[in-house]
Amino acid sequence: MHLFWEQGFESTSLSQLKAAMGGGISAPSFYAAFESKEALYKEALERYMSLYGDLTKSLHDDAIAPREAVLLTLRRAAKMYCEAGHPKGCMVASGAMGTVSSGSEAIPQLLQGMRGRARNGFHACVQRGIKSGELRESTDTKSLAIAFDSFFMGISVLARDGVPYTAMKKAVDHAMGIWDSAVKPAQD
Repeated sequence: MHLFWEQGFESTSLSQLKAAMGGGISAPSFYAAFESKEALYKEALERYMSLYGDLTKSLHDDAIAPREAVLLTLRRAAKMYCEAGHPKGCMVASGAMGTVSSGSEAIPQLLQGMRGRARNGFHACVQRGIKSGELRESTDTKSLAIAFDSFFMGISVLARDGVPYTAMKKAVDHAMGIWDSAVKPAQD
């Protein structure tokens, strides 16, 4: 998982995967165990999601106020992306940067679907904010959701570039100003 997370699907070679598994596994043994590099990548991605996929759970939780759900997601992401003990950033976001030239569209489609789930969660929060009366009815839900999703994906890249968590946490607070600019004015 860490090898794919650090290097992406395309840049990770079979030789590197075999070496990471240790014990001198042969290519035939690798294919007998995992079928293909693509199948192993999917398993690694499933493992990643089981360990770190809860970053966006607040976006899909109607019991959490919409603004708070967005804030929690961005703060959790910034923290996890910068933590020690694993590669920096997000495996799903990092996978978006590489191209798959092996002829298979399954990996890009899988990653796009995962990213789409987060984007849909941001969109749902904006819609809930409008419905609850927190945000103006004229708020462009799609654009606001894309702004948060772009920030969410962007901080993954910043973490890989070594931007520290303290800076990211402050940036998250500033990014929430985007939400606040769409807040419905209080009635006198």
